[in-house]
Amino acid sequence: MKSRTEQFNLTPMFRQYLQIKQQYPDTLLLFRMGDFYETFFEDAKLTSKILGITLTSRNKGVENPVPLAGFPHHALDTYIDKLIKNGLKIAICEQVEDPKLAKGIVKREVVQIITPGTILDKEFLNSKKNNFLCAICEKKYDFGLAFIDASTGEFHFTELEKSELVNEILRITPQEILYPSGQKIPKQDYITSQYPTTFTEFDIWHYDYEEASERLKKHFSVSSLDGFGAEGKYSGICAAGAVLAYLEKLKNNKLSHITSLHYYSTKNILQIDNLSRRNLELTQSIRSGDRYGTFIDVFDKTQTPMGARKFINWLYNPLIDVDKINRRLNALRELVDDIITTKEIRGLLSNIGDLERILSKIGTLRVKPRDLIALKEFLQYAPNISLKLKDFKSDLLSELRTSLESDYANTRQELVMFIDNAIYERPNTVITEGGVIKDGYNPELDELRLISRDGKKWIAQLEKKEKDRTKIPSLKISFNKVFGYYIEVTKTHIDKVPEHYIRKQTLVNSERYISPELKEYENKVLGAEERIKQIEYSLFLEIRTAMVQYIPAIKEVVDVIAVLDVLTNFAYIAYYNNYCQPVVDNGFKIEIKLGRHPVIERLLGDKPFIPNDVYMDNESDKILIITGPNMSGKSTYLRQIGLLVLMAHMGSFIPAKSAHIGIVDKIFTRVGASDNLALGQSTFLVEMIETANILHNSTPRSLILLDEIGRGTSTFDGLSIAWAVVEYIHENDKISAKTLFATHYHELTELADIFKGVKNYNVSVKDTNDEIIFLYKIAKGGADQSYGIQVAQLAGVPKPVINRAKEILHNLERNELNPNSISKRTKRKRKMEYAQVNLFDIH
Repeated sequence: MKSRTEQFNLTPMFRQYLQIKQQYPDTLLLFRMGDFYETFFEDAKLTSKILGITLTSRNKGVENPVPLAGFPHHALDTYIDKLIKNGLKIAICEQVEDPKLAKGIVKREVVQIITPGTILDKEFLNSKKNNFLCAICEKKYDFGLAFIDASTGEFHFTELEKSELVNEILRITPQEILYPSGQKIPKQDYITSQYPTTFTEFDIWHYDYEEASERLKKHFSVSSLDGFGAEGKYSGICAAGAVLAYLEKLKNNKLSHITSLHYYSTKNILQIDNLSRRNLELTQSIRSGDRYGTFIDVFDKTQTPMGARKFINWLYNPLIDVDKINRRLNALRELVDDIITTKEIRGLLSNIGDLERILSKIGTLRVKPRDLIALKEFLQYAPNISLKLKDFKSDLLSELRTSLESDYANTRQELVMFIDNAIYERPNTVITEGGVIKDGYNPELDELRLISRDGKKWIAQLEKKEKDRTKIPSLKISFNKVFGYYIEVTKTHIDKVPEHYIRKQTLVNSERYISPELKEYENKVLGAEERIKQIEYSLFLEIRTAMVQYIPAIKEVVDVIAVLDVLTNFAYIAYYNNYCQPVVDNGFKIEIKLGRHPVIERLLGDKPFIPNDVYMDNESDKILIITGPNMSGKSTYLRQIGLLVLMAHMGSFIPAKSAHIGIVDKIFTRVGASDNLALGQSTFLVEMIETANILHNSTPRSLILLDEIGRGTSTFDGLSIAWAVVEYIHENDKISAKTLFATHYHELTELADIFKGVKNYNVSVKDTNDEIIFLYKIAKGGADQSYGIQVAQLAGVPKPVINRAKEILHNLERNELNPNSISKRTKRKRKMEYAQVNLFDIH
């Protein structure tokens, strides 16, 4: 079989392309040619399809033209974003020598590889979310999971049972998942059905324990990993080493901003599975799929990108340590009580940009002059923030202030002065073109700039002198990149041109000349300007490298700002929405007085939200059966309790008059009907799978929120399942969890007479003249009827249907109708007619 070179009769440039492509076979190669990035062969077809650009060919006249698709270099950011969002890995190949100086083919090299999980540039990132790269390592007894955000330096690892793995991946939502070559990821199809991600095979030897351990120790310059909580974490270390190896490979080992590795256990956080997060609408609306109307939409009013990411971290990692929760609550108490200072702190924070992602650019030696100016401006706010914290006494706020006033404070001030002395306030965006380094920073640079400035002045003086000497008023001295400096004379004055002028170019209306004097000074001036660019570039590279030593000092203030931003966000919302400080302890009681739904209350605006109480424990009020008509607010009430408990575990005040919340280890919700057509699962099957998951994984410290269990099948089947589920939760000592059970099966209210831990509640309605008014108030006792027909009437169902439904209901209640809505008398008549027909058929 012919090689591509033979098949396509390729030029030396194409051979160069193929050699480079061979080194990066799993990437889409963007090949720089002058002012364009070109793609060829299969890459071109893929690029054309995704970007919607023309697919053409380079050598159309030959038998096998090479497919080609390209775009201008200035459009790189726009197109890379689209390619990355389609899950592609991009290799950017640049010209690394001046084409004018090249002998033969211009030298080209891949200078950057970008994959969905290794993006560093903020232009391609959501400032409010982390962009995690994850590695999975399966060992004999468990799975190791490690994830890293290259754009912030965040690095975590854990170890999990197989049953926990998928839920943890869906909690983290990494944009790229690495797995050992030759192995498979459990439930990969299910993961991709939940959110878009990219799976990448990575050589299995990177997952070797010794290899991974040595790589991590070398990166962090330590002799042991025990200080990171890694002792005995075999599979976790293998995953952490692999994810670091992948990142080092793509970023050429330039990862100085990754300064720590954190071990965590899912058993140390309040666990909320993917379904429950979705049902609680934490970050995504069930109806629209977007952010509007979700918990994060109304509750995240952070002022900085670091704070926004920290908010999500706290939301997805709620605490179960009472002391840690109360540290946050005590800090909030002070901030709420001094709302004026809190608002002033938020005002200062609003001036601070994404310090964390500037830090990653420093660590990868990709920081730009304008990044440094932004860094300088942001760091100048730190002392003012520290001053605002001076009167607060709570442990957490005192620690934040201490961090801002640590030994690193002097280092940060030194850094501010360093940048101020070195970089122009408005530096050039292209670091190879000069205009970056300030006057006074480097003596040689200052001297060359003087020559350059004086040179331009000298040119102006020469022009005046030549005009006077030649008596040519239109004479002017100009510059272009082809000829350099030249003297231009209009043709009406050609006869006055001196003999020592040397003609260089003839135009329609003028002639262009040079003179020995002009050429000599041109060499001096242009040489100085070129040297200025070279020196500035060299100096900036030195500054860029020197910045690495300041990473720990910058990182300290980044962490403080992120935490303070979330705390002041909580305080601001608590103050202006009349939230209370919950009592959180290790008991089993949940008691909330006049609680409100934190999202719906805000969306209602000036309209009042009807508050409700709840009392639950693990003895007499373990399971609350809630009955009432559809649309009356049962599901809202369930979500409300789940959100208020979650907020307390985040360390936030909650919308209520008072609250006492015992620590919960897991929140499970099964609210609303859904199916999974992609996996061939019906609504009822999905409902039963979700219910089974809850029953298998709940503990006495869990909170279970169940809505309409059993409605996806026949009435008797559904009722039987719902009844059995309540019994199982109540009687099984391994579960025995606090449960809110909303149902339309009124028969379940009888359970309160059988089990001491079951209590009945209903959503109140006002029934007047065959119409109902929803009161949205939870009251003791079961509902006496479902009001289904009245709800249908409210929903606008046609009147004939409503009237017929009333007739059928009346017959059913008199036992005159079977479950198929056919009266028993009609059924008997049909049987007789059927018998007569068959009798005639026989004859």
